[in-house]
Amino acid sequence: MLMAHPALLTDLLERYEALRVLHAEDGSAGARQRLEDVSYTLCIATGTRDIDSAVTAARRQLSGARPDDDALMADA
Repeated sequence: MLMAHPALLTDLLERYEALRVLHAEDGSAGARQRLEDVSYTLCIATGTRDIDSAVTAARRQLSGARPDDDALMADA
Protein backbone atom coordinates (compact mmCIF):
# COMPACT_ATOMS: atom_id res chain seq x y z
CA MET A 1 0.00 0.00 0.00
CA LEU A 2 1.28 3.47 -0.83
CA MET A 3 1.70 5.73 2.15
CA ALA A 4 1.52 9.52 2.05
CA HIS A 5 4.55 11.42 3.30
CA PRO A 6 4.20 12.36 6.99
CA ALA A 7 4.70 16.07 6.21
CA LEU A 8 1.77 15.95 3.78
CA LEU A 9 -0.46 14.21 6.30
CA THR A 10 0.49 16.69 9.01
CA ASP A 11 -0.30 19.61 6.71
CA LEU A 12 -3.62 18.12 5.62
CA LEU A 13 -4.70 17.39 9.20
CA GLU A 14 -3.80 20.92 10.31
CA ARG A 15 -5.65 22.45 7.35
CA TYR A 16 -8.68 20.20 7.96
CA GLU A 17 -8.91 21.18 11.63
CA ALA A 18 -8.50 24.91 10.86
CA LEU A 19 -11.07 24.81 8.07
CA ARG A 20 -13.51 22.85 10.21
CA VAL A 21 -13.37 25.61 12.82
CA LEU A 22 -13.60 28.32 10.15
CA HIS A 23 -16.62 26.66 8.56
CA ALA A 24 -18.32 26.31 11.95
CA GLU A 25 -17.72 30.00 12.71
CA ASP A 26 -18.17 31.43 9.21
CA GLY A 27 -20.44 29.03 7.38
CA SER A 28 -19.69 30.67 4.04
CA ALA A 29 -19.78 28.79 0.76
CA GLY A 30 -16.05 29.44 0.33
CA ALA A 31 -15.18 27.95 3.71
CA ARG A 32 -17.41 24.94 2.99
CA GLN A 33 -15.76 24.37 -0.40
CA ARG A 34 -12.24 24.57 1.04
CA LEU A 35 -13.24 22.14 3.80
CA GLU A 36 -14.66 19.74 1.22
CA ASP A 37 -11.49 20.04 -0.89
CA VAL A 38 -9.10 19.28 1.96
CA SER A 39 -11.39 16.48 3.19
CA TYR A 40 -11.33 14.89 -0.26
CA THR A 41 -7.53 15.21 -0.47
CA LEU A 42 -7.12 13.67 2.98
CA CYS A 43 -9.32 10.74 1.94
CA ILE A 44 -7.25 10.22 -1.22
CA ALA A 45 -3.97 10.47 0.71
CA THR A 46 -5.10 7.84 3.21
CA GLY A 47 -7.02 5.55 0.85
CA THR A 48 -10.28 5.99 2.72
CA ARG A 49 -13.81 6.96 1.71
CA ASP A 50 -14.97 9.25 4.52
CA ILE A 51 -13.33 12.00 6.51
CA ASP A 52 -13.62 10.30 9.90
CA SER A 53 -11.74 7.26 8.58
CA ALA A 54 -9.23 9.54 6.85
CA VAL A 55 -8.45 11.46 10.03
CA THR A 56 -8.10 8.22 12.00
CA ALA A 57 -5.85 6.68 9.33
CA ALA A 58 -3.66 9.80 9.09
CA ARG A 59 -3.23 10.02 12.86
CA ARG A 60 -2.48 6.31 13.03
CA GLN A 61 0.17 6.61 10.32
CA LEU A 62 1.73 9.64 11.98
CA SER A 63 1.88 7.82 15.32
CA GLY A 64 3.94 5.10 13.68
CA ALA A 65 1.34 2.35 13.88
CA ARG A 66 1.44 -0.19 11.10
CA PRO A 67 -1.63 -0.34 8.81
CA ASP A 68 -2.32 -3.94 9.91
CA ASP A 69 -2.09 -3.17 13.64
CA ASP A 70 -5.48 -4.25 15.02
CA ALA A 71 -4.75 -2.82 18.46
CA LEU A 72 -5.91 0.61 17.31
CA MET A 73 -9.06 -0.56 15.53
CA ALA A 74 -11.15 -0.29 18.69
CA ASP A 75 -10.55 3.50 18.65
CA ALA A 76 -11.88 3.90 15.12
